[in-house]
Amino acid sequence: MLDHTDSSPIASIQGLRVEFQTKDGPVVGVEDVSFEINAGETVCVVGESGSGKSVSSLSLMRLVEFGGGQIAGGRLVFDRKDADAVDLAETEQDLMRTIRGNEIGMIFQEPMTALNPVFTVGRQLTEGLRLHKGLSKGQAEERALALLQQVRIPEPERRLRQYPHELSGGMRQRVVIAMALACEPRLLIADEPTTALDVTIQAEILALMDRLKRETGTAVMFITHDMAVVAQMADRVVVMFRGNKVEEGPVEQIFENPQHPYTKALLAAVPKLGEMRGKAHPEPMKLMGRNQDEIKPIPGTDTPLLKVKGLTTRFPVRGGFFRRLVANVHAVEDVSFTINKGQTLSLVGESGCGKSSAGRSILRLVEPQAGEIRLGDTDIMALNDRDLRRARVDMQMIFQDPFASLNPQMQLADQVAEPMHNFGMFKGEEGRKRVEMLFDRVELPRSFMRRYPHELSGGQRQRVAIARALALNPKLIIADEAVSALDVSVQAQVLNLMMELQAEMDLSFLFISHDMAVVERVSHHVGVMYLGRIVEMGPRARLFENPQHPYTQALMKAVPIADPRQRKAEKDLNFKPIPSPIHPVEYEPAPSEYDEVEPGHFVLTTDSGY
Repeated sequence: MLDHTDSSPIASIQGLRVEFQTKDGPVVGVEDVSFEINAGETVCVVGESGSGKSVSSLSLMRLVEFGGGQIAGGRLVFDRKDADAVDLAETEQDLMRTIRGNEIGMIFQEPMTALNPVFTVGRQLTEGLRLHKGLSKGQAEERALALLQQVRIPEPERRLRQYPHELSGGMRQRVVIAMALACEPRLLIADEPTTALDVTIQAEILALMDRLKRETGTAVMFITHDMAVVAQMADRVVVMFRGNKVEEGPVEQIFENPQHPYTKALLAAVPKLGEMRGKAHPEPMKLMGRNQDEIKPIPGTDTPLLKVKGLTTRFPVRGGFFRRLVANVHAVEDVSFTINKGQTLSLVGESGCGKSSAGRSILRLVEPQAGEIRLGDTDIMALNDRDLRRARVDMQMIFQDPFASLNPQMQLADQVAEPMHNFGMFKGEEGRKRVEMLFDRVELPRSFMRRYPHELSGGQRQRVAIARALALNPKLIIADEAVSALDVSVQAQVLNLMMELQAEMDLSFLFISHDMAVVERVSHHVGVMYLGRIVEMGPRARLFENPQHPYTQALMKAVPIADPRQRKAEKDLNFKPIPSPIHPVEYEPAPSEYDEVEPGHFVLTTDSGY
């Protein structure tokens, strides 16, 4: 281990101010921020979208200029290994090229934009080594292989010859981490490196970064808005709000005794696994500054609304000269469940487990191969196109990315009113009043009705999407990762809104998510999906307090908890790689069979491959 006691900080940000030039004059991205990062220490910078946390890191890399920003004040002192300390704010771009990648590594949020799609993984890993370290081709390839082994990528020799699009999201992120670590930088900047990843992969990558930091003594600046990740990773925490640092301290102190009202509000908005223990029904979260007397549990009813039986959806894989059918992707395999009126069923699982395909199959946005879907008395599978369109009045969907599901050229009032026009409901004055009521319902000011999607934040756009889904008074709403891209406090508000609407209007939700803490907060029943099948299903309390299937247990173990005294160790995480869901055309899977371990709590007995 390195001795970190008497060394000066590796990076010291002093009074940083960053401005962006816009048509309306300069906009301040970071106003006045100072903090230090020492060797072998992880400093987590937390805050919500627009707080200036990413701008601070891009300033250290001097990449902020390429995004239209300029460093208007302050010093960025970086202690170089074999040379004098430099002020990065004043450094020439030529020297910055030597420092960037070589002495300061960066892991970006979106691995696909950080990797070049036209070069192999091996070529991209060796490029920096040959440029900065002067290694020969053979030496660089040896080092690249060692790096892939270090970040625990399976079959590393094969991966070096592959292109980024051939890897999964988690593997791409590992390649980006390996690239950032290639030249053994003194400072590693990680900008939301696990936001887009599944729980299990996130747990592995956090444990990996923690281990690499201990082994190499690298200083880490970790940027995130996920407080559970902060609890897992940080030594010290810097809380940012609107371009300023509002609080800084050791991780235990920030979590157990926060001083600034913003830090307190941020921590209050984090759903924590285990909070719902002993509560029979879901209930909205207690948020700062809201009247808390109104928080009531949501029991729902015992009347079934949606019945799904034996749902199977497969996607064809075509190949060869004549584009013949060569295999099938078994996305959803023999899935059955019931959702009661006024209740929420959550489907959880990792990317590629089939949960989104299941949601889309129920609305017949993708056509299932087999199965029964009944909404009330309507047999959804038997409907022709015209009747299916009418049936969709009762079933609506909220998508993960509201920006992609809203029309950029239409005012928001018109987008919320559009479903009503399409189905000839609530015409004229009645329609206008209903749109106003919907904006009030989702807590958006009526002045927003004339705005366009790009003029809103992510959380506000998601509220518009919810208002539009409610426009036709549906009975069932399928929410596909509807809150996963939102900041903590916005996520809490949107979840509360969905639960309050459920209580008022007897709405039923199919809630698709990979965030176990959110699922525990909102669900009446939970189904865990793995490789297209539901491997475990039951009432929320039973599933969370008594998980039976090995995959459910592994999933629960991986969830980071927003408490720095309950950190996960790398040895506790033992995940099997997920097998491929692609099978030859003639393959016939066994039907799903279940054991009832407690009343209403079912566990798959058919071999699911886990």
